[in-house]
Amino acid sequence: MLLVTRFELAAKNENELRALLRYAFNELARSEPESHQRRNALASIENIQNELVSRAPCP
Repeated sequence: MLLVTRFELAAKNENELRALLRYAFNELARSEPESHQRRNALASIENIQNELVSRAPCP
């Protein structure tokens, strides 16, 4: 899996972000421990979650 950056995520809507999060999670599940793909999937998941949180309305 290629690393998904915050710059790329800024252009996506919330539905696209959630679909990409699901895809990254599935890639993480398929990856071998300590592999390059696993590190990229984990970093991508973190980036996607941070983007979703940044868009959430503040109380």
